[in-house]
This record gives sequence, structure tokens and C-alpha cells, in this order.
Amino acid sequence: MEFETITEGKCTMQYPKGNTVFYNPVQQFNRDISTLGIRAWSEIFQQHPKFQKKRAHNGENKPFIDILEALSASGLRAIRYAKEIPDVRRIVANDMSKGAVDAITRNVEYNDVSQIVQPNQADANKMMHLQTEKAHVIDLDPYGSAAPFIDAAVQNVRDGGLLLVTCTDLGVLAGNAYPEKCFAQYGGTTVHADACHESALRLVLNLVATSAARYGKAIEPLLCLSIDFYVRCFIRVRASPAMVKFNHCNTMVVYHCPACNAVTPQPLGRYIQRSNGSTKHNLAHGPVVKSDRCQHCDNLMHIAGPMWSGPLHNHEFIDKMLEIHKTLDPEVYGTLPRIEGMLTQAKSEIPDIPFYAAVPSLSHVIKAPCPPMKTFTSALFHLGYKVSETHQKRSCVKTDAPYEVMWDILRAWTELQGEGGKVKEGSPGARILSKPRILENVNFEDHPQAVEMEKVRKSKLVRFQMNPKENWGPKGRAH
Repeated sequence: MEFETITEGKCTMQYPKGNTVFYNPVQQFNRDISTLGIRAWSEIFQQHPKFQKKRAHNGENKPFIDILEALSASGLRAIRYAKEIPDVRRIVANDMSKGAVDAITRNVEYNDVSQIVQPNQADANKMMHLQTEKAHVIDLDPYGSAAPFIDAAVQNVRDGGLLLVTCTDLGVLAGNAYPEKCFAQYGGTTVHADACHESALRLVLNLVATSAARYGKAIEPLLCLSIDFYVRCFIRVRASPAMVKFNHCNTMVVYHCPACNAVTPQPLGRYIQRSNGSTKHNLAHGPVVKSDRCQHCDNLMHIAGPMWSGPLHNHEFIDKMLEIHKTLDPEVYGTLPRIEGMLTQAKSEIPDIPFYAAVPSLSHVIKAPCPPMKTFTSALFHLGYKVSETHQKRSCVKTDAPYEVMWDILRAWTELQGEGGKVKEGSPGARILSKPRILENVNFEDHPQAVEMEKVRKSKLVRFQMNPKENWGPKGRAH
């Protein structure tokens, strides 16, 4: 059999010519940032007093990290972890395909990591259920949805361990063609609006949270990214029945208007912090909307969810990743510029505001000229609202400003420009424009914070993938 070699990171792989084992070079960003993420988790994990006490008791610093790559395919990821992550004791590279396991075995020997990487042929769920020793890190990177593997994974990860989840089925998670399949796979339906990619992330997190809760475990999202054609989540899992109680406060359904893209989150729970430090959990109040019709354009609304409503990122984790990022060799890690851009943008996002609004889409609804981002965000800042951009999509803002304020800013901009607003009578845009102004004055002068955002936007930080080659994206299944 003839082989060809491919080098990625510190690993050189031998592949039979042809698509006999699944390999996607476009996923190098996924593998690079995963390596960085596990290193960041490891350094934070080792600072925990419980770990330091155990290490002091043992009196030696031995490798300790056990990693399970449940769906290993070619084994590239597992071998890279073995060669690039310090303190790794054992990595199980599992796949149910004999051809894949043969390739893993060959490349483990070729890269001289057989003392760390153990090839294994088994059904992923069966193997995780039968494991007697739990893993510190479990990586799920399937072809399609990770949903079938989540329950076994949350049972098999150690307390304080890291669960990495990839889902590539964004046609289900972020589209509107298969609501029944989305509900069957993830226990909720997606927001089919501008923020559909954030909705995808929140559906995956809700699935992991509800699965973990059955076993008295709670999740803490550390970094959740929408990347190209997939989502990637870094999730810390803790054995804490007390934290599980907050799941209902971190869960919501969403009212969203398909005509004007307005979204209104409806929490499913709330809690009260008593003066003595105890917590009282209560049912949520609702509904948060006045009727089944959008208050802005009078169109019938849709309901999405349930989905995760809590934060998507942890700043301590991102800071640690950026710290390690500075030490990495760009010759080894080819996607470092984009990693820095994505992490920087993710860190800047407002943590307690679900979803984002696309300014061009809002302008299109009322057929108005789209204001520059600096102009639109300046108006929001002058009114005292919080504003950030998002890593997920260009020309979008996260803000605590209600939609009626954003519509009024766009009405004021249209009047200032003296054009636009040419909408059909009875259309959603016409109904929005017919409403009276609620803001006396809208200040479009440059705001210092908006100017700073503009500097970041025009900097050399890389956030979005440029097409690396023709017909790139999800590849076919291995055969």
C-alpha cells in the first residue's frame, strides 16, 4: 500500500492514498485551539488546592492527565495531544472502524508515542460506559452530531475535568428546515434569526447541562465558539448537586420574530439570594411578551428552546489561553493569528446578554441605509447601553438595549440621511416605521468606546476564515 505523509503541529501522519480514513485539513484550527485549550485547563486545574495537596502528599510531579478521544478517526488529534501537551499520562484513541484503528496504530508507532497513546477499537458509548477509570479530558469530535455521546461522556469525565464537544450538523442546529430533528437530537428548537449560530451553541450547552444534571453534575462553559461550519465547546464538568440547582435559572425559551428578527428571552427559573447567604429558588415570572404577535412589526412570533441562557465564556480560561498563545511557535501552529483574534473577540463579548443583532438585517427590514458600525454603536453608548461585537458574525452587536431603542435609532438615522424607508404598505418594515419615536434625541457623534471598538475591528486580528482552498468545508464520511 502506498502512503503519503502530512505534517500538522508536531505530528507527521502516514495516510493511504485515497479517503480511507477521515482527515480534514481545514479542521487544523479546531485541533490547534483544542491543544491550547487543554493546556490552559491543565494549568488552571493544577492550581486547585485539592490537586496541590494531593501532589504534595505524593511528593513527586508525575504526568497525570488521562485523555479519551472517543471518535479518533485517523488518530491525528490524539497524537498531537501526546506530543504537544505537557503532563499527559495516557491517551485512549478510540474508533469503531478497524481501518481507522489500524491507521492509528501505524501512526502511533511512526510518531514514537506508543508509551502514551493507546489505540482502541470499540463503540464509543459502550467503551465510555465500561471504563473503570474516569478521564480528565474527553474529546468528542464526530462527523455530524455529538448528541448520541453526551450522556456517556458526562458520566465518564472526572470532577473538574474538561469536556470538548464539536457538532457539525448546523443545518439542524442553526437552520429552520428540521425543527423536529433538532428537538429530537438536542431537546430544543433553534432561533431561526440572525443569531442562529449562537442559538446552536446554547442548544448544545443545554443538552450537556441536562445530561450532566441527572448524575449530580453541573457544567461551566469555558469557551464556546461558532467556527465556520461547526460549533466547538470547552466545558468544565463539576460534581456539585448544589450547582445543578441553578440549571433552571440558566435555561430559557425564546420568542423570536421571523419578520424583523427581534428576540425576547424567557427565563425558566429565578433565584433570590438571602441576607444569610442562602439561596431560594423560585419559578420564573412570565410571559415576557404581551401577545403572540411581535410588539414591533405585529408579525406572528415563533418559540424556540429550551436552551442555555448563561455565559458562554470564562475570562480566566481565555486569559490563560492567550498567555500560552504567546509562547507558541507560529511555524508549528499555523492558525495562531486566527486563534488570537477569536479569543480576543470572545473575551470582549458582553457575558450576560443572550444573542446579537445584525445591523444590516435590521436596516433591510425598514429599507433604510445601513449606518456604519461606529455610528450605530456610538448612538447606543451615548444612551448609556452596553455594547460589544461578537466572534460569530460580522456587523453584529450584543447589547442590553431593547429592540424598540434600536429601531428608533435606525428611524432617526433614516430621517438624518433623508432617504430610505420605502417599504410596502402593511409590511413589517412599514409597521415599524409607523410607530411614534420614543427617543427625543439620538446622538450619532463618535463615542470614545465606539472608537476603540472600531480600532479593534480594523486591526490585524483575524476572526473569520478565508477560504483556504476550493470546495473546502465538511468532507464526506470516511470509507
